[in-house]
Amino acid sequence: MSSTTLNIPTLDCAAAGAERQALRKAARASFMGNFVEWFDYAAYGYLATIIAATFFPQADKTSGLLATFAVFALSFLVRPLGGVVWGHLGDRHGRRNALSWSILIMSLSTFCIGLLPGYAQIGLWAPCLLLVIRLVQGFSASGEYAGAAAFLAEYAPAGRRGLYTSIVPASTAAGLLFGAAFVAALHELLSSQALHSWGWRLPFLLAAPFGLVGRYIRMNLQDTPKFLEMEQRLERKTGMTATPIGVLLTHHRRSLAIGLGVTCLNAVAFYLLLSYMPTYLSSEMGMSERDAFIASTVSLATYIGLIFLMGRLSDQFGRKTMLVVASLLFLGFTVPLFKLLDGQPLLVILAIQIIFGAMLAMNDGTLPCLLAEIFPTAVRFSGFALSFNLANALFGGTAPFIATWLIQASGNKLAPAGYLLAAALVALVALLMCKETAHSPLKD
Repeated sequence: MSSTTLNIPTLDCAAAGAERQALRKAARASFMGNFVEWFDYAAYGYLATIIAATFFPQADKTSGLLATFAVFALSFLVRPLGGVVWGHLGDRHGRRNALSWSILIMSLSTFCIGLLPGYAQIGLWAPCLLLVIRLVQGFSASGEYAGAAAFLAEYAPAGRRGLYTSIVPASTAAGLLFGAAFVAALHELLSSQALHSWGWRLPFLLAAPFGLVGRYIRMNLQDTPKFLEMEQRLERKTGMTATPIGVLLTHHRRSLAIGLGVTCLNAVAFYLLLSYMPTYLSSEMGMSERDAFIASTVSLATYIGLIFLMGRLSDQFGRKTMLVVASLLFLGFTVPLFKLLDGQPLLVILAIQIIFGAMLAMNDGTLPCLLAEIFPTAVRFSGFALSFNLANALFGGTAPFIATWLIQASGNKLAPAGYLLAAALVALVALLMCKETAHSPLKD
C-alpha cells in the first residue's frame, strides 16, 4: 500500500513535466512558422523601393512602388482559398500535419524570390514570375497564423490561453523586427550598388534554412489534446461526411462575421504601422531611410515587449474588454498621432511609434485567442483561417497599396489615418455583437 501511495506523486510530477515539455515544444513550433512568414514580409516591405527598381524599372518611382505593393496585395487574394484548404487539412488530418507542410512550401517560395532574375535579365517575365511566387507564398502562409493560434489555444491551460496564444503575434513582430534589423544592416554594410544588384536577395535566401528548422520541430511534436479527443469521438460515430467549410457556412455564419469584423483592425493597423510605416515616413514625411528604420524598430520592440502582457491581461479582464478598449483608443488617437508625424524630430517620432505599438499590442495580443474560442474544435482551424485570411486579403495585404493610392489621389498625407479609423469602427461594431469567451472552456 505504501509503495503504491509513494508512486502517485512521482507519476503526477512526471505527467506534469511531460505536459510542460509538450507545451514548450508547441510554443517553439508555433513561433517559428510565423517568424519566417513575417521576416519575408518585412524584407519585401522594407526593400520595396529596390524591388521596384529591379522588377519595374520602366516605370517612374511612384508607379514602380505602386506596382510593387500591388504584387504584395495580389498575393493576399489567394489567402482565403489557402485558409479553406489548410483549415480543411488541419481540422480533418491534424494541426501538426497542416502546419508542417505549410511552413515547407512557404519558406521554399520565399527562397525562390532570392534567386529570381530581374527585369534587366528576362524582361516582363521577371514581374510575372515575382507575382506567381508571391501567390504561392501567400497561399502557403495562410495556414500559419490561424493554425499556430489554434494549436496553442488547444494546448494551453484554461486560465492562460490568452498568454500562450499571444506568442503568435509576438512571433510575427519578431520576424518583422529581425527583418528590419537585417535590412538596416544591409544599408549600413553594403554600397548602394551592391544592395541593388545582389544584397537585397540575402534575406529571402535565409528563408530556406529557417523553414527546414521549423518543419523539423513540427514533425517531432504530437498533435493537440483537443484534436486527438475529437478524433476518438468521431471514430465512434458514422456518417460524418460534412466538410469543415460546409459546417462553417451552415452553422457558424455569425461567428465568421464576428471574426471577419474584429480582424479588420488587426489587418489594417498591423500592415500600416509595422510594415508600411518606414516607407510612409521616408516617402511622405521626408525622413531619411535610416531614421525611418530606427523608428519602426522601436515600435516593433514596444509591440513585442507588451504583447505578452496584453495576452495575460485578456485572461484576467476578458477578450472583449481588451479589444473594445483597443478599438476606442484607435478611434480617439489615430488622427492626432498621424498629424504629429509631420516635421517632427526623431525623438517625437519614436514616442508616437511607441504609442502606436502599445495600442496595436492591446488589440493583437488578445485577438488570436478570441478567434480560437468562438469556433468549436471540429472547425476551429477552418473558422479562424477563413475569417482571419479574408480580412487580411481584403484590408491587410492591400493596406500599403491603398495608403499609397489614397495619398496620391487625395494629395493628403493623412489619408492612411482615415483608413485606419474605418477599420477600428468596423471592429468595434463586430465586438458589440460578440459574447465574452475568456472564462469559458473551449467549445467542442
